[in-house]
Amino acid sequence: MTPAPLLEQLRAATGMLAAAEVPSPRHDAEVLAAHVLGVERGALLSQPEPDASFGPRFQELVRRRAGREPLQHLTGQAHFRHLTLQVGPGVFIPRPETELTAGAAIDEATAVVAAGRVPVVVDLFAGSGAIAISVATEVRPVMVHAVEREDEAVAWLRRNAAGNSVIVHRDDVALVAERSLSMLLGQVDVVAANPPYIPADATIRDPEVAEHDPPAALWSGADGLDAMRVLADVGARLLRPGGLLVAEHADVQGEAAPEVFRRHGGWTDVADHLDLVGRPRYVTARRAG
Repeated sequence: MTPAPLLEQLRAATGMLAAAEVPSPRHDAEVLAAHVLGVERGALLSQPEPDASFGPRFQELVRRRAGREPLQHLTGQAHFRHLTLQVGPGVFIPRPETELTAGAAIDEATAVVAAGRVPVVVDLFAGSGAIAISVATEVRPVMVHAVEREDEAVAWLRRNAAGNSVIVHRDDVALVAERSLSMLLGQVDVVAANPPYIPADATIRDPEVAEHDPPAALWSGADGLDAMRVLADVGARLLRPGGLLVAEHADVQGEAAPEVFRRHGGWTDVADHLDLVGRPRYVTARRAG
C-alpha cells in the first residue's frame, strides 16, 4: 500500500494535535516529522516523499504529543539562544523567556572581560545548564560553575556541559557557599538563576508542565519566593562587592521579587526588567560593599 503523501500526513497530525488543544499544532507536527526524517524543520517540505516506515513512527510521536507529552521530550532537544540542549524526563525544559536572563548575565560577564579580568560566573538551580553553557560559549575568557541538586537533572546537566568548559557541582543551592563553592566566597562576578517560583497553592494549567517538569524546579513555598530568598542570602556571600545577581521570576512577581533583595540589606541597585512582551521577568541586584 502506498503511504499517504507527507502533506496529507501533516494535515492529519495537525488536526489531531489541534483537537487535543496543543498550543501550536502545525509547528509541532512539522517538528516531529522533521525529527523522524532527520532533517531541519525548514527543509522538511523539500524532502522526497517518505517511505512506508515514516508513517508509524510519526503517528506514534503525534499520539504522544496529543497526550501532552512535551515536544522536547519527544525530540530529545531544546533550543536556547545559540544552543541545542539535550533534555528529557527529570530536567526542566528551558523556556525562551530565560534567554533574557542569560543575556543579562552574558552582558555583565562581557563587561568584566572588557575591564581586563576573567569573570567568574555561577549558575544556581542550573537544570539543563542553559544559562551556564550560554555564558561559557558566548563569553571568552570566562570561568563558569553550575549548581544543581536533583540527580536526574544533574545527569542532563553533565551531558550538556561536556566539552563546554562548565564546572558542574551536584549540591544544594542553600548550602553551596559552605560546601562546593566555599573557595569562591566574595570572588564571583555574576550569579545567575532561573529558580523555582510557583506558590504552593497555585494551579498549573499546562499538562506539559504539571505532569512532566520536575516538581523541584517548579514549587517554592507559600508565596513562590522561598528560592529567591535563598538566592539573596547565597548570592550575597558569593559575589564580590559590585557583583551582579540576575534571577528570573514569575510575571506576577515584578514587585515581590525585587522586594526580597531590598529587605535583605546586602544589595544595591535593585531593579526589575520586562520580557519581550512587556511582562515583568527578571530582577537584578548588585552586591553592596
